Amino acid sequence: MLVISIAEANYREDYKIEFKFSDQTTKVIDFEPFLQKARNPMTRKFLNLSEFKNFNLENGEVNWNDYELCFPIWDLHEGRI
Repeated sequence: MLVISIAEANYREDYKIEFKFSDQTTKVIDFEPFLQKARNPMTRKFLNLSEFKNFNLENGEVNWNDYELCFPIWDLHEGRI
């Protein structure tokens, strides 16, 4: 079984982040539709671009504010959130 991790995560523009995975796959994910549909105020706060841009890569996973917002790696790898 192949274990996939995120090797790099780079902010591109608006709510888009480019992910480079350990299997050499690259995906650009637009988080805006997800954030616009969110009803939880703790999630909607990431519509503020300065909050959104403040993500980090830890142990091969992308997260915001110590896992306040995070996504399954495989979903990101498949281009869906």
